[in-house]
Amino acid sequence: MFELVSEALEEYCEAHTTPENELLYQLNRETHLKVLRPRMLSGLLQGEFLSMISQMIRPKYILEIGTYTGYATLCLAKGLEENGCLDTIEIDEELEELIRKYWKQSPYSQQIHLHIGDANHLIPTLNKPWDLVFMDAEKKDYLHYYEMILPQMRKGGFLLVDNVLWSGKVVEEVAHNDKETKAILAFNHHIQQDSRVRNVMLPFRDGLSIIMKL
Repeated sequence: MFELVSEALEEYCEAHTTPENELLYQLNRETHLKVLRPRMLSGLLQGEFLSMISQMIRPKYILEIGTYTGYATLCLAKGLEENGCLDTIEIDEELEELIRKYWKQSPYSQQIHLHIGDANHLIPTLNKPWDLVFMDAEKKDYLHYYEMILPQMRKGGFLLVDNVLWSGKVVEEVAHNDKETKAILAFNHHIQQDSRVRNVMLPFRDGLSIIMKL
């Protein structure tokens, strides 16, 4: 298993990070108990990072692509303006009950709007001047999502993209049938060549790119 940092270092970082609140703790716990692939959940370190980015930007409009069980959504919502809103897209309708269970207990329940379906079809219907976007969905569609989203974003807006190192496969020989790694490589190359943005790639968890629209 590829590790950017050792388990001991990650535990040390978590021990020196503001702990998640009770609602996030319970959502984290239930996700690990009841949902397939709980590793997809953002968790403490990434969740607190997303919260801080959102609170620094103070966005009015946030778009999240890939809700999963809604942990990152609640973290991103912490920075919303008082009259702001967060639109989030999830393709798995079976997660909706769990998602809404925790959102209803949060102070942001009226500001979060869940859209169930394919992001490729839904993104064009949510045309807002996005201040902050978090992308963590189908890797093969990253480039398509990006090209749909960027024209909608305001200048100076930020796009956060998860899994850009893809378990370290981006620096290994790629199997001919590994479509996801090829898609991540193509996306990363495209961003690096795109004069419309500034970008920094962080070796954080599974890799996180921060992209600013110029």
